Amino acid sequence: MVLPGGTSDAVPLSIAPNDLRQLADHDASHRTFDGGAGPLVALDTGPADGATVLLVAGYTGTKEDFAPLLRPLCSAGYRAVALDQRGQFESPGPDDPAAYTVAELAADLMAVGRVLRAETSGPLHLLGHSFGGLVGRAAVLAEPALFTSLTLLGSGPSKLVGPRAVLLEYMRPLLAEGGVPAVHEAMQQLAMTDPKAQAVPAPTRAFLTQRFLANSAAGLLGMADAMTTEPDRVAELAATGLPVLVAHGVADDAWTPEAQADMAQRLGARHEVIPGSIHSPAIENPARTLEVLLDFWGSVSAAGSSVAS
Repeated sequence: MVLPGGTSDAVPLSIAPNDLRQLADHDASHRTFDGGAGPLVALDTGPADGATVLLVAGYTGTKEDFAPLLRPLCSAGYRAVALDQRGQFESPGPDDPAAYTVAELAADLMAVGRVLRAETSGPLHLLGHSFGGLVGRAAVLAEPALFTSLTLLGSGPSKLVGPRAVLLEYMRPLLAEGGVPAVHEAMQQLAMTDPKAQAVPAPTRAFLTQRFLANSAAGLLGMADAMTTEPDRVAELAATGLPVLVAHGVADDAWTPEAQADMAQRLGARHEVIPGSIHSPAIENPARTLEVLLDFWGSVSAAGSSVAS
């Protein structure tokens, strides 16, 4: 959702307009998976001999939020699959908000994960951004053997609180009165108070509008409910023993950097702070985000090889 200053859960407009152009700059192909409530559309860089990475978007986000990482991941030998969750952009969703619980969305991830597991003998790393991190965590807790590691990118230990949670409450009457277009209009009016947002190129602005308007109204409501009621499951995740990376922007304005640092400590997880970024490091600082991810996944693979030996 939009915050004062024009940032959204998916793409903060306080970043440079050139960064936003990266949303359409990738070599991945569209692919469809079977989800529990219908097709799930993804960007897939294609088969690779090594590991596969499943990337899951956050609230109001889409697979394109990972576009700056797709080509570099492929060049590094990883197969990258970035997913629209049900109700997001090109993945249709039910008209019932109750179909967007964390458990329901996690079941979708597990279905996709099983397909990817069947297609490769290498590791399968899961990354969830923001709300996608809560969903990814639930998938790991339900089927920990399915994934090789979990990265929580700008995600938190429990429900969202603070200004963003307050704005989710403001969204509800807008949805009831005018649907998704009314929410988008309100977001646009607030975003345009940011001078940098006014410099976003017209084609990029058109794409951002297109994908937001494609959101399911029921999905926006259901995911908001899920995100603001999620319990603290850090101890459960720690008990799985799965390698976890907690990474976030230095100025994250969703779950605070302090809350994420504490979560990492409780998990015994690796913790990385990404400079020059707020809540969307994959777009705001893709170069450093890529370095952090490749180093983490490389260490997981090295540890696995050592254990096997």
